[in-house]
Amino acid sequence: MKRFADLSEQEILALAISNEEEDSRIYRGFAEGLRESFPASAQVFEEMAEEEVRHRTLLFDLYREKFGDYLPLVRRQDVKGFVKHKPLWLVRPLGLDEVRKYAATMEYETGRFYRKAAEAARDASVRELLVRLAEAEDRHERLAERLGERILTPDARREEDETARRMFVLQYVQPGLAGLMDGSVSTLAPLFAAAFATHSTWETFLVGLAASVGAGISMGFAEALSDDGSLTGRGTPWLRGTVSGLMTTIGGIGHTLPYLIPDFWIATVLAVVVVVVELAAISWIRWRYMDTPFLAATFQVMVGGALVFLAGILIGSA
Repeated sequence: MKRFADLSEQEILALAISNEEEDSRIYRGFAEGLRESFPASAQVFEEMAEEEVRHRTLLFDLYREKFGDYLPLVRRQDVKGFVKHKPLWLVRPLGLDEVRKYAATMEYETGRFYRKAAEAARDASVRELLVRLAEAEDRHERLAERLGERILTPDARREEDETARRMFVLQYVQPGLAGLMDGSVSTLAPLFAAAFATHSTWETFLVGLAASVGAGISMGFAEALSDDGSLTGRGTPWLRGTVSGLMTTIGGIGHTLPYLIPDFWIATVLAVVVVVVELAAISWIRWRYMDTPFLAATFQVMVGGALVFLAGILIGSA
C-alpha cells in the first residue's frame, strides 16, 4: 500500500476516477437490491449513480488533457487511510436504513478525499476541479433529499415503511417470537416436573438450565435449516437461527433462575410469577407485531402455558 502523501498528481486523479466508478457501481447495486421491495428509493440511488458517472467523466476528461489516454489502476485498497467497509451492496435483502447510512458515510469520505487531494494538487485546474467535486459530494445528501422529495411521495414512503416493517417482522420478530414461545412453554414441563419430583432447588436449576440451552441449540438449527431466505425474504439463515436460539434460551432461563434460591417454595412461587410475565410478554408481542387481538393472544398463550405447567406438576408429583 502507498501513503496518500506519496501519490503523484497523476495517481491522485486516477484514484479519483476509480472511486467515482466504484461509487456509481455501489449505488447501482443498492438500486438493484432495493428495487423489488423499495422501488422509489431504488430510483433515487439510480439517479445518484448517474451523478457519479458525470463526476467520473469530468475527471477523466481533465486527466486525458493532462496525462494522455493511459490510466493507471489505482484503487482505494492500494492507498493507506481509506476506511474499509463491508460489501453491503452484496447483501440480500437490503435494509433501507442501513443503505442510507452507508451512502451518507460514502459521500462524507469522498468529499474529505477530494479536499485532501486538492491540497496536494499543484496544477490550478486540477485543484479547482477537485474542490468543485468536494462541494458536489457535500451536496449529495441534499441531492438525495431533493430526489426523495420528488420521487418518494407520501404514498410511496408509506408503502416502503410498511414493507420495511414486514421485513423486520419476517427477519427478527417471527423467529424471535417462535424461540421465546418455545423456550418459555416447552421448558415448563421438565422444570416443574423436576421441582416437584426432587424438591431440590439446585437439581431443578440444572434441569431447567439443560432444557433451556438444549432447546436453544435445537431451535437455532431448526430455524436456520428451515429456509435460506432466498424466496421468502426472511433474511439470512444464520441470523434467524441466532435470534431464534437466543430467544429460546432466554425464554427458558427466565423461570429457571429463581431456583438458585435455596428455599423451594419461595423459588417456585417466584418462578410462577416469572412464567406469567413471560406469557404476558409473548401475548403483547403477538398483538403488537402479528396483528393478533390482545385478548385472543393472551387466552391462547395462557391456556397453552397453563396446560404445560400442570402437566409438569402432575408428572413430577406422580
